[in-house]
Amino acid sequence: MIVILFSTIFIISVLAGWGKVFENIWGTLFHGISGKILSGILGISLIWTLISFFYPLDIYLEVIFIALGLFFFFKNQLYLFFYRFSKNDGYLLAFMSGIILLAGSYYPYILDHFGYYIPSINWLTEYGLTKGISNLDLTLGQMSLWHIFQAGFSNFSDPYLRINTLLLVIYTFYIIERKNWISFCFIPVLLLFSQSPSPDLPAIIFSLIILQEIIAGNKNTVLLFAFAVFAFAIKPTILWLPIMVFLYSIFISKSNSKNLIFGTLILFLFFIKNIWTFGYPIFPVAIGDWGFSWKPDAQILKTSAEYAIRKTYDMQYSYEEIQKFSIWEHIKNWLLLKGIKSKINILFLISLLIFTTFVWIKKNKIITIIYFSLLIKSIFTLAFSAQYRFFIDVFFVLFFVIFYEYFNKRKSIIIFSVLSIILISALTFPTLIQQYIPSFRLGSFMAGFEKEQLYKPSTYQYRQFKTYKIGNLKFHVSKNYPYNFDTPLPAISASFVSEDIKAGVFPQLSDKNDIKKGFITRKLSCEEKKEAASVINNIKNTDK
Repeated sequence: MIVILFSTIFIISVLAGWGKVFENIWGTLFHGISGKILSGILGISLIWTLISFFYPLDIYLEVIFIALGLFFFFKNQLYLFFYRFSKNDGYLLAFMSGIILLAGSYYPYILDHFGYYIPSINWLTEYGLTKGISNLDLTLGQMSLWHIFQAGFSNFSDPYLRINTLLLVIYTFYIIERKNWISFCFIPVLLLFSQSPSPDLPAIIFSLIILQEIIAGNKNTVLLFAFAVFAFAIKPTILWLPIMVFLYSIFISKSNSKNLIFGTLILFLFFIKNIWTFGYPIFPVAIGDWGFSWKPDAQILKTSAEYAIRKTYDMQYSYEEIQKFSIWEHIKNWLLLKGIKSKINILFLISLLIFTTFVWIKKNKIITIIYFSLLIKSIFTLAFSAQYRFFIDVFFVLFFVIFYEYFNKRKSIIIFSVLSIILISALTFPTLIQQYIPSFRLGSFMAGFEKEQLYKPSTYQYRQFKTYKIGNLKFHVSKNYPYNFDTPLPAISASFVSEDIKAGVFPQLSDKNDIKKGFITRKLSCEEKKEAASVINNIKNTDK
């Protein structure tokens, strides 16, 4: 906790300093220290994304940005903003932050932390954005802007990758400054994302902030749309957010189309980043094929699409079985899955029906725009891959809009306190979750409390791997473990090795002498097929 506390104070100062600079360039979304910090997050993320095309996000770059950020922080006397909080608000902020720091100190347990988040950050700090990285491991083709932001602070300021914990503290600043009390009710649930740099957390937080600003009548559509697109670039499943702001700018604020230019440029950067790492504008959809040589093999993409369909049904049916479903069977089997996910799916549909009734009763323009934006997102989600993790943000939005006027400061703090006790208890005694919610699989990966957490966050170390070579690519595979979170680069998961070889292809270096030139996928030669067979046998024997 102590290490995260110092890291949080340090990075917040840097972000506020840079935020002041960016506000001088594009204006202010809202006044206060939290507004400057959020501008700092947006500006630094965009600059580092541009830099990462050409240069890794290493410690030298981090030190430069930290030094400049601290210079701007003290030059503009931004520390005076912290004295504007009243005594009671200061105590509240300290209480909330203490709970957040405690929750963030537990072991990470989200599986993507080991298979996607850390590997992405490792590539960004060592090589930057790597062309065709999805050929090496399809998952890495995502390279969220949030991981770019985390990578830039991971060498020195935040080596334990607790940037989400930091963001929750910043969100607490925002709630108190803007008196957005209902949002306190969300923080205990969001604490589940605080141990890992999961892009779900910033996507949800930015969507709630923009939602609050729109309901409060903020007319700065330039920054509202820019932040909405930024959230979309972090997590594309937040599609409804830029749609909502776009409709708001047209029908409510009557803004000039020029106000959308900044956000459109961010969207363009998002597409370019995806093309560079994945070969197509939107990951993982093979739409917009311009024939780039580094795009993944068609069979690998097909396998990925089939896997996504199976994930819709929680892997409880084969792809062939799902293809034979009638329309009614698609709906019925999705609603009647074994375990907790069926309950989430049913709750999702019930929530949409309740919200439909709420919108019809209120007959409010802004609420109607929110409704249609969520409806578009829900249709896309249900059509392509109706996994609960893709529509979890909808629950937050519906609760926010419906109960916005009901929760005052006192009620919200009580809800926060009760839910936080439940959440911290679950993290401390994960056997409770394993016993009472056995279908919640992530519960089995929670490790409980250790006294060392009081001064530094808990992390895992494994670093057991074997090295192989196929064609011109020498790579590493973790031993007896499916993920490569601390395996030296270039690393490939055993499952991807198997899929590639099964498809008769394998990633290769574009330039055998320079890994920075990126990766392509090509068919295996007869000699390489023998190498591949030997690799597969070795991996299988190692796993035994």
